[in-house]
Amino acid sequence: MSDQEQFEADHFFRRTVKEMNPDEQPREKLMTYGSESLSDAELLAILLRTGSKKMNVIQMAQALLNHFDGLRYLARKEWQDLKVIPGMGDVKSLMLEAVFELSRRIQVAGLGEQVQITSPEDAVAYFGPKLRDLTREVFLVAFLNNAKIVMGHKKISSGGATATIVDPAEVMRQAVMNEANSILLLHNHPSGQNKESKADIRLTRRIAESGKLLGIPVDDHIIIAGDSYTSFRAKGHLN
Repeated sequence: MSDQEQFEADHFFRRTVKEMNPDEQPREKLMTYGSESLSDAELLAILLRTGSKKMNVIQMAQALLNHFDGLRYLARKEWQDLKVIPGMGDVKSLMLEAVFELSRRIQVAGLGEQVQITSPEDAVAYFGPKLRDLTREVFLVAFLNNAKIVMGHKKISSGGATATIVDPAEVMRQAVMNEANSILLLHNHPSGQNKESKADIRLTRRIAESGKLLGIPVDDHIIIAGDSYTSFRAKGHLN
């Protein structure tokens, strides 16, 4: 019987990671060739460690990527969503959500403990990683001192995929409680469309008017939409 006739396809595709050649095993590849040589599925497989009865760990990682349309969208999911893949129990799912959150925090870690916001770019660099991957619309207010240093921020509301309800009085109450000299408004558009709506403009102006009465100006309102953004001040909505 020839080698070709002896080939068992089912066994080949159901191999465990230990049955693979060393060059195919993620940990061994990382040690030999470096992390940049690994695919997204192989890197995920190292984190997941083990597969299931139906899939080895690399196949499980690839199933996650396929089901959620790639790493970017996978990182946006909550741990409960990941359990749709067979073998993804609580421990694996919670671990991946923790890793994705750490990656977002790493993106802003280089800004230091005191973050100064004097431009839309500064705001996006700090708050972009916190907002761009969310699947629900969230409205934040950031509290700034006289030097435009961020003293903290507060989630005012969280809605659906297209809208959230914001009470201007609550925004200003939080600003007063946090002794803000000025505030920065931010919200995300999960759709990826960065165009402001008429309702966004009306809300921004209402909050800005309230701020004038209290002596707490609104520096800007930033919409985070994936990798793009919109500045209300740059577009003349706060002039």
